[in-house]
Amino acid sequence: MSQAPDLEVRGLVKRFGSFTAVEDVSFSVPEGSFFSILGPSGCGKTTLMRMIAAFSRPDAGELLIKGKSIIGMPPNKVPTNMVFQHLALFPTMSVADNVGYGLRRRGLPRAEIARMVERMLERVDLAGSGPKQIDQLSGGQKQRIAIARCLVLEPALLLLDEPLGALDLKLREQMKIELKQLQAKLGATFVYITHDQSEALVMSDQVAVMNGGRFEQVGTPQDLYYRPQTAFVAGFVGNSNRWRGTIGAQDGAQMRFHTDAGLELVGDALPGLAVGAPVELFLRPEAITLRRTTNVSEGANNLAGTVENLLFDGGSSSAIVTSEGLRGSITVALPQTGDMADLTRGEPVQLTWGAEQVTGFAAAQAT
Repeated sequence: MSQAPDLEVRGLVKRFGSFTAVEDVSFSVPEGSFFSILGPSGCGKTTLMRMIAAFSRPDAGELLIKGKSIIGMPPNKVPTNMVFQHLALFPTMSVADNVGYGLRRRGLPRAEIARMVERMLERVDLAGSGPKQIDQLSGGQKQRIAIARCLVLEPALLLLDEPLGALDLKLREQMKIELKQLQAKLGATFVYITHDQSEALVMSDQVAVMNGGRFEQVGTPQDLYYRPQTAFVAGFVGNSNRWRGTIGAQDGAQMRFHTDAGLELVGDALPGLAVGAPVELFLRPEAITLRRTTNVSEGANNLAGTVENLLFDGGSSSAIVTSEGLRGSITVALPQTGDMADLTRGEPVQLTWGAEQVTGFAAAQAT
């Protein structure tokens, strides 16, 4: 008999009057995995998290933790704990007292609490920090104390509600790596909500992209990035050049697209769509090959242009390229090798890309 997932959600619905915040959401989270719910503000992810934590009751559907329904269960009886964005650590308590707070509420003997707290501090790489005050810790250490305070209670799930949102950029980047490594080390099950795609992609085993109360796609970070199933996912996950257009012709397994920007693209055929159908098209900046050249040529998936601007960001640098007859511009990633480090504005360039790099959807799916 297979083991029940740590979390199983079946057909969950939550309404507020005539507004449906969560509509028919289903998914499962295996034991020991890192599952993220990614979406823009207002998409329903916080409402979903509140239902998992039993702070809010669904109007329909089922919620099971380790195979047992939690519908109607009071929050303090549900085997989950939550880490919030602002951590909610007690500033007047020591680190050990913060971590042991929930154990004291349970009435455990003092010696057992001390033993469990020290063991948990070791697991989050803060051994010996028990006597310290909270204001003596760095931002990253505070994050780990907040997680330790939850995990010492041995919940089936740790719920994390945008816990990195209050950190500065550099610390947030560092904590993404620390959280991923910590989760793998502890073997705990994390359910994480965020609007930051980088957090979700870097840390997660599985990501659900949420939009308008529904899950658009659930998959690995690689699935979402390279094989998006909807126009929303293609546009929300990662950076893309994006155009509207129509199907101009089909030749076997490929289609020719005419974009509203005046660009001709050739891509893989889109099943179920015929010549003339409106489409939305996506092309990743890093999928484009850029060459310096004065011998320029035009054609499908082949664009002669001029560097209009350069956006330097180390390994994520890019160029904005314009071309005669092209309404707007196209963004192309610069190679991380530094080969284009001396590229300048006004230089003529040639852009090319493969048909397999063009992702398309029926325009009716666009958001």
